[in-house]
Amino acid sequence: MSAEDHDPLEGFDTTIHAPNRLRVCALLDTAGEAEFGLVQKQLDLSASVLSKHVTVLMDVGYVEQRKAVRDTRQRVWLRLTERGREAYRGHLAALRAIVGPPDPAG
Repeated sequence: MSAEDHDPLEGFDTTIHAPNRLRVCALLDTAGEAEFGLVQKQLDLSASVLSKHVTVLMDVGYVEQRKAVRDTRQRVWLRLTERGREAYRGHLAALRAIVGPPDPAG
């Protein structure tokens, strides 16, 4: 591979690639920060499934959570870290490189 060639897998992130984790990252990239319950509702996931995926993303430093009491209940807000945002956007770029440009006739 020459210096001019670009490896389409550069930036591909197997941690983010799992469909539910990709959806979490997409939502948080757009929203900036979102309450756990809202993410759960938007993605139509059970709390336990979402929690497992968020834990994976937190373990690699892509997502962080903020806890606070609101309306006498503890709430959890999620957000992408800068590292997570870069990894997510790099993963999207890799996916686009893999599938190629959109068909202009399509």
